Order: sequence, then C-alpha cells, then structure tokens
Amino acid sequence: MSPEMAVATGTVVSVTYVMRDERGEIIEYVDVPVAYVHGASGGTLLPKVEQVLEGHVAGDRLSVTLAPEEGFGPRDERLIFSDDIENAPPELRHVGARFDAESADGKRLEFRVSHVGDRHLTVDANHPFAGRTVIVEVTVQNVRAATDAERRSGVPGRTDGLQ
Repeated sequence: MSPEMAVATGTVVSVTYVMRDERGEIIEYVDVPVAYVHGASGGTLLPKVEQVLEGHVAGDRLSVTLAPEEGFGPRDERLIFSDDIENAPPELRHVGARFDAESADGKRLEFRVSHVGDRHLTVDANHPFAGRTVIVEVTVQNVRAATDAERRSGVPGRTDGLQ
C-alpha cells in the first residue's frame, strides 16, 4: 500500500469547509468539494488557509482563524453609496440585488444592495465578510498529483494547459 499523498505545491487538493464568525455562527457552508491546484498563483483559497493545509492528507480536519487583513480585508467606507431609490431600476430595489460597475480607474466592482428604505437604497462593494474575523474549518477530501496541464494553467481538470 502506498503512503497517502500530502498537500504540497503541484497537487490538486479537494476540500470542504465551514466558515464561522467570531460568535461561532455559520456564515458559509460548502459540503461539495472545492478543488484547487496548491501553490498556483491566483488560487481559489485564501493564502493563509492554503498555507495551513500544507503537509496534510485526505481526512485531516483543521481550523484557522483569519483576521480581516488575512481574509477578506478591512471594510472600505468609500465603497458604500446611498442614492434616491427612484434612480435605481426596479430589479435592484431589494436587499441582495447585485450589479457590476467600473470605478474611475477602470477596476470592476461588484455591488450588492445592502439596505432599502422608503426613499433611499444603499449599495456596497465590500466583500460581505470584509472587516470581520472568520474561523475556517477545513476538511481535506482528496489530494492527488496535478497533471502537467493543471500545473501550467493552475486550474484543476484543465487538459489544454491554457488559462
């Protein structure tokens, strides 16, 4: 019987996870495995979570606490805007509605409606978890060697080697 493969650069890792806030409340739950190429630039996982997974094998469970600067960043009040509700199309007049916009410097931002009042609505381009400390409980589901194409592209399942 061969030894289990450990998480290392150049492996495809599948994980499930639960994310909790500081009070222990579940804020995200993913029970369908998410796969990524460990060590690939622009990876799927937050860098500290990926770092903590290094050396672990399938079946391992671990927990990592992320301060805002290690996770989803601080809240930026400059990314929150209120406007007269009449200036918004009807399909955006409910909490949770999302739309994309471009900043003055050409950066694409995703806004979500965070508050709707009688006369105004508020939109926010901060990540919903920005400014929050989160606890990520990760379970390693599978670890395997990445193919050459997966290592080149940084994407699990790629067969063409392109991004």
